[in-house]
Amino acid sequence: MKAMRKFILLLLIIYIAQTANSQPVPNIEENIPHLMTFGLKAETSWGDDDFSQAFFFQIPKDFKQQVFIRVFDPDTGGKVDEIAGRWNTKCRFEVYGGKGCHSDVDARETSPTGNYKSGTLMAMKVFGDNPRYDNQWYTFGPFNPAEGEYMDRFDSYIFKVICEGISGDDGNMYNYYISTSGTENIPIEGANAFAYEYSFRMHNDAGEVSHIYPYIDENTLTVKISNFDWDSDGDIIVVSRERQGQRTPVSGEDEWAEDEIKVLEEEKKTSYDFQFAKKKPAIRNNNVVVNVRNQFDETMPFYTSPIGGVPKYKYSIILEILDEE
Repeated sequence: MKAMRKFILLLLIIYIAQTANSQPVPNIEENIPHLMTFGLKAETSWGDDDFSQAFFFQIPKDFKQQVFIRVFDPDTGGKVDEIAGRWNTKCRFEVYGGKGCHSDVDARETSPTGNYKSGTLMAMKVFGDNPRYDNQWYTFGPFNPAEGEYMDRFDSYIFKVICEGISGDDGNMYNYYISTSGTENIPIEGANAFAYEYSFRMHNDAGEVSHIYPYIDENTLTVKISNFDWDSDGDIIVVSRERQGQRTPVSGEDEWAEDEIKVLEEEKKTSYDFQFAKKKPAIRNNNVVVNVRNQFDETMPFYTSPIGGVPKYKYSIILEILDEE
């Protein structure tokens, strides 16, 4: 039995070593198929509240190589995306760096208002229905890491990417990757990505569980999770070192639901795991929006690679200790 445990532990160590620098967005641990942005003329009941989504890419300050931001399936049409009648949608992808890219307060809000396009525009491209980009990667860059905004808080340079539906009513499903190559997905050691609001496509299969991982710093006393257009499609479950599985309200069609959670002392300086579990029968092509705020109504980032690792309820650690005895 002990030999079997050691073998499983070895496999786990190998898995962690292989995935620690894995940087698809959404990441493997999140189990989210695609990010989602609808065209400007879409009905919000299709699952997008504001037709815009911002993502931030974090590059360690000591990293000196050029970096590329790659987008999978940036067009709206073909295999991955969601049609509403006929393909008529265009989405604009913009890359920002420089002063204010992240530090401007509007950049961290969940609605595309005010100065949310803060910073220096470094690259931009509009995509419509184009088979050339269907199910393919498009690359922005190269960028010098120092072209991002340096933030002491992260000890890193930050780039911002905004995807915005500028016409039409179809849904654009896409993914990102931060890479050292313009033609391959090669991870950057120590890099990460985060957002203050996720607009994403759920799995179609019942029983699938997706995750987001907000980080709880030492000053956070309460956490408010808001979700939009969930269509009552299953459960949202909160897991941490101290919570085995606390359920939170889910929204119906074209509406918001929210819940406030008191942060326990042992949960500070760790990540939460908000789990989105599909019900049976599953609703197909369900798109949802999620954001998280603290007691000051400030948005909280969720990281594609959770800070401190995926949280595990401490009961499992106790079982492990007892098992060893």
